Amino acid sequence: MSNPISVNTRATPATASNDTAISASNRAKMQLNVSILQESASVSLKSENDPLALVYKSAITSINEQLQADFGPDAIQNAASQDNTPEGTAGRIVSLSTAFFSAFQQQHTDLKGDDALNSFMDTIKGGIEKGFKEARDILKGLKVLDGDIASNIDKTYDLVQKGLDSFVSNQRQSTSTDESQTGSKVA
Repeated sequence: MSNPISVNTRATPATASNDTAISASNRAKMQLNVSILQESASVSLKSENDPLALVYKSAITSINEQLQADFGPDAIQNAASQDNTPEGTAGRIVSLSTAFFSAFQQQHTDLKGDDALNSFMDTIKGGIEKGFKEARDILKGLKVLDGDIASNIDKTYDLVQKGLDSFVSNQRQSTSTDESQTGSKVA
């Protein structure tokens, strides 16, 4: 059984009017979005929690970009199997990004105490903010940023912020404990 294929050789190329023409930058952004989606075969938008995998990937990519100068490419790697609930996604973002604090301190010996902590937090928060924004933009472009997806992203973002605040609090408490035991500030 054969399926004949016909080709219309008289077809003319489609042209866009000036009203519907896509600018080069918009075309590039669309192509980037398509390539991100193609490269992320594990991200399926069929399940309500899977868009959080996109949030996670965007956040980790942005954090990696922020940390690349100090730690090289891919400072944080995606976990092979992961919990894509807001709690699981937020937990990974916080734990993987804050795990680099010691290495950051070693790379920035000129920064001490709160200065090192504040600089580190500015670095990872910048990556996290960028990642969440990119993920939202992609999901909005796909017209799936609504309902449970939007509320799960908001919940994930809030949990990440609470986790980062907790990390800062724990670091400051640890520094205070070290200072009281030694009687001097810890470098």
